[in-house]
Order: sequence, then C-alpha cells, then structure tokens
Amino acid sequence: MKSPVRAFTTLVACWMTAAAAGAERTFDLTTETVGKPPRGWRSTLAGTGSPGDWHVVLDDAPTLFAPFSTNAPATRKIPVIAQLSQDPTDERFPLLVYDNEVYRDFTLSLRFKTVAGKVEQMAGVVFRLQDERNFYVVRASSLGRNLRFYRVAEGVRDQPLGPTLEIPLGTWHQLSVECRGNRIRLRLDDKDAMPEITDNSYLEGKIGLWTKSDAVSHFTDIRVNFTPREPQARALVRDVLQRYPRIKAIRVFSTTSQRPDLHVIAADDDRHLGQPGGKYEKQCIDQNLPLAGASGKIAIVTYPLQDRNGDPIAAVRLELERRKGQSNAEAVARARPILQRMQAQVTSLKDLSE
Repeated sequence: MKSPVRAFTTLVACWMTAAAAGAERTFDLTTETVGKPPRGWRSTLAGTGSPGDWHVVLDDAPTLFAPFSTNAPATRKIPVIAQLSQDPTDERFPLLVYDNEVYRDFTLSLRFKTVAGKVEQMAGVVFRLQDERNFYVVRASSLGRNLRFYRVAEGVRDQPLGPTLEIPLGTWHQLSVECRGNRIRLRLDDKDAMPEITDNSYLEGKIGLWTKSDAVSHFTDIRVNFTPREPQARALVRDVLQRYPRIKAIRVFSTTSQRPDLHVIAADDDRHLGQPGGKYEKQCIDQNLPLAGASGKIAIVTYPLQDRNGDPIAAVRLELERRKGQSNAEAVARARPILQRMQAQVTSLKDLSE
C-alpha cells in the first residue's frame, strides 16, 4: 500500500504531466448542416453596419493527393464557412467568434479564400479576443495586395504592420497564427509573413473569423493546437502539495460562471471535485474569517481566499496531523503560512475558478 506522501507525489506528477501536455481542436465541418451557421460559433460585429451572414456552404478545394489519371478531378466539394453578406459600409467588420474556449498559448491554422467584393476583398482571423472592441487581427487583402496585423484597443486600431504581396482572388491560402506568451508569429502559405511581434496587451482570449465591408470570404481546415488552460485553484493545490507533502488533504471551495453554488473546484483527490460546500465553508466566506476544528487525529482549518479588493471568494479546507495538546488557534497558526502563500497569487474569482 502506498504511503500518503508517495500517493500525493504520484498525483502531483500526473497533474504536472497533464498540464504540460498539449491539446488539439479540429473543427470538423463535415458534421455541420449546409446552409446553416456552424455550431459553437457566434456571429457578431466590430465597427458599424449590419451583422455578417455566416453559413456553411460547399466549395471546391484541391484534392490532398495528385489524381491517379488525367481524367480524375483535381478538386473536391468540401464544406466551408462562408461570410455571404455584402453590406459595403466602410468600418464594418463581421466576426464569427468561437465562444467555447479561451486560448492562451496556441497555434491556429486554417485555409481561407477571398471570393468577391467591390469595396473590399479581405479575409482574416481575430485572436486573443476580449470583446468586439479589444483583440488582435491578421487579415489578407486581394484588392490591396497586402497582409496586415494590428491591435484593436477600445475600438481603435493601431498602426498596421505587414508586407505588400499578392493575395489572388479565388485561391486558397494557408494562414497560421502562433502565440507564446507575448510573442506572436504569423505565417502565410507556409512562409513567415513578417518579423515576430511582441505585444503585452492580450495574453489570452477567444479566436474568430474576420472580414470587412462587402467581402465574401470562405474558411476551412480550422485547427488549434494549444496548451490547456488550468484553473488557478488547481495550480495552487498542486503547488501546496509539492511544498508541503505532509498535508493530509486540501480542498478549495468556490463558485464558477457555470455553477453558482459553492462546491469543490480543486482538491488533492479529483474524486472530490464538484462536491457541494458545507456550513463551515459557507460561514468562512460569509464572515471572511478562518475556522478551525478537529476530527480524531486530524486538525481541520478552513481559511478564506480574497480577491484583490479583499472580498472573500473561496474557502480552503486544509487537513493537518493534529499535534498532542494542539489548540484550534495553534492549528490556524500552523496553516497560515500555507494559506498566505496561496493568497499571494489570487487576484480574482474568474482567474481562480475558470
């Protein structure tokens, strides 16, 4: 039978491996209904004018392999996401945002094609999007013969960066965006499109598709390789278990946007995740005060975590080996350095729980 210390060490190692592992999300448009918007994406608008008209349509795309004979077709019909409306408003930027995930470090790749437009013939992507007024964008223009990157902050565009080059209308192009910390790398058709960009404005956010004015554009083969985001509470628990391996148990109780009742959001044992909070955890948060008690040879300290404004947002239940003759006040004193270490890293409920 494993000792408690070895069991916790093994659990910590598993968490570290999972946190370091990458993940991939591929948007399979073959499961979507032609003529309808893709599921999980939200049509919205930056700037002025009418919203975009985003639907899945069938389009010709080159075959992945060379045909076996000269009579075999060189293209195939595949489902793509298309922006079809042609409102010519100048400062109109239809967006299609993927709402189900926030990405920090990632590589987004896709193929795009500019199809039509009298005022503009553009296609691009937004990334690390906070809302419709704050995001990064990289877009290609067939009419302007250029690729441009810029930041939008409070609805105002920065000076664009990027080269002049040909973006033929009606041709599929490969675009990729790589974000690592504050570094941004952009590639077009498997070539570096411009020097690496460094910007600290947005370190995480959503991704989306972008067009301008009356541009009709198509997108497909959308794929995101990313480092999964870990709720801060789980990182804090992992840190505590590494530094204080003799802790018997630890659980963090709080709320999330998806579940507003008090429940376990991080623990030394994943089997406790989601369990509802009890009266002591609620009392700890309501009164913003530590509580202490005992169960046999275990001392139990329940301690509040506060946001940057000093408001209680979570309760940490810490179980320690109870020393002979130890009072509740002494148990709180033993636990305080551990909890203060956690508190020093907490700023908001959103960062802690989501």
